[in-house]
Amino acid sequence: MVLLLFYKNGFMKKIVIAFVVIFAAAKTPIACSQTASEKQVPVFNHIALYVFDLEKSAAFYEKVIGIPKIANPFNDGRHVWFRIGEHSQLHVIKGATSITPHDINVHVSFSVGSLAGFIKHLEEMNIKYGNFSGETKKIQLRPDGVNQIYLQDPDGYWIEVNDDKY
Repeated sequence: MVLLLFYKNGFMKKIVIAFVVIFAAAKTPIACSQTASEKQVPVFNHIALYVFDLEKSAAFYEKVIGIPKIANPFNDGRHVWFRIGEHSQLHVIKGATSITPHDINVHVSFSVGSLAGFIKHLEEMNIKYGNFSGETKKIQLRPDGVNQIYLQDPDGYWIEVNDDKY
């Protein structure tokens, strides 16, 4: 799971990164403070990205990443929603006043059936990709045997694409 928050100072960035690392390292989901009979485990619902150019970003996620658009309740020209799982969504929201750098450690990840096929698609669309270290057109091999690559969307958000079996 990835948590994206928007912050303006370095202190908040450290807190956000620490929370992401702690939450990601947890072996069990975080449960709400409730009595034993009311205990519920949160289920991931959506991630929201705040973008500078909504049309450009929406086209990227639809055409480059290949995820389908879905209806959204706002119908205000500021939101585009995508289906990224059975009950999970990506919300792309217009309103960022500039494009700011993002650390590769904070990224969204997608699995594909064929990483080679996805890479071919990226090359046909002239999309830059590489490994975690930034070496262009290089595939990263994780310790668990999963191959992965990284690329950036039009706002510089990092995206991992891997061949993990889903």
